[in-house]
Amino acid sequence: MRRVTDFSQAASPLLANLKGRSFLTTGDFSRPELSALLDLAIQHKHGLIDPGSPLAGKSVALVFFNPSLRTRTSMVVAVQQLGGVPVVLDVGQGTWALEYRDGVVMDGDKAEHVKEAARVLSGYVHAIGVRCFPRMNDYEEDRAEVILRAFERHSSVPIINMESATHHPLQALADIMTIREKFGTVDQRKVVLAWTYHPRPLPMSVPNSFALAAAQYGMNLTIACPPEYELDPQLMAEVERHAEQNQGNVRVVHDLAEGCRGAEIVYAKSWGSLKYYGRLDEERQWRQHYRHWMITEQLMAKTHNGFFMHCLPVRRNVVVTDEVLDGPRSIVIDQAANRLHIQKTLLSLLL
Repeated sequence: MRRVTDFSQAASPLLANLKGRSFLTTGDFSRPELSALLDLAIQHKHGLIDPGSPLAGKSVALVFFNPSLRTRTSMVVAVQQLGGVPVVLDVGQGTWALEYRDGVVMDGDKAEHVKEAARVLSGYVHAIGVRCFPRMNDYEEDRAEVILRAFERHSSVPIINMESATHHPLQALADIMTIREKFGTVDQRKVVLAWTYHPRPLPMSVPNSFALAAAQYGMNLTIACPPEYELDPQLMAEVERHAEQNQGNVRVVHDLAEGCRGAEIVYAKSWGSLKYYGRLDEERQWRQHYRHWMITEQLMAKTHNGFFMHCLPVRRNVVVTDEVLDGPRSIVIDQAANRLHIQKTLLSLLL
């Protein structure tokens, strides 16, 4: 294939529509748009595109309400490699603690409101990445994405979701890219999203986004989880709609071995229970019933020579055994590596 000099020369005309848009969830984009983006990311990864410096003279603020290893590092490196300047802000540490609720009397520990912060940052930078986990107290508040939506409302530059209360679209695109690299195609791939034990309830952002992206790409998706850990019905309705539109299917089973049987991909991830949301002690007590929900070699032997995936970080011998995680069918490092290529492509197109 001819080597081109930048993303603009290689990009489908379809991707011109991405310029200036925010990136909050894959559901806001069509499958053709996402596929064209993935095409570019794969070409870039394999040296068929030299992106040049499309962010030269531009800066991107990366606002972290929560800790990060892969997202922070890959976003900083992505901006720098594209010629831009990353500005990393840790809320409450390197910058003021931020209030995000409307109409609140700010007589507590929050020194600045997102209304001002987002507007000020918009005058300094060309895009704002935001990472804001759920508080895990009130599901309706978390589902409303109050922090991410506040930045979106008050910013005049694109907002990039670096993982929010309900979605992690950058991870999901890297996941799809990894599956496509391994199989060549993604349609009709048999994938299981496997709930696994974890000592504490975790956000639903990764499973939500992976389920949504898998449906958008027409995969045959099985969600294997205990009855108390089914995903949000509203999210599942969106997943099922996309699956139907793309000739895929979705099923939910409550038996991990059944879910893994014949799978080509086992994507392990723990998440919290809607039934016990905000009731930490009750939830912790209940999840002890499912300590055996761990990915083992015995489970992987039930797959169709399946690959093991996880977004990382992962707790060894709790979520997955050492043998599986370190084995030849584990592609967790490929997933992490692909974050950089997805994000470089996305930044180039948005800006």
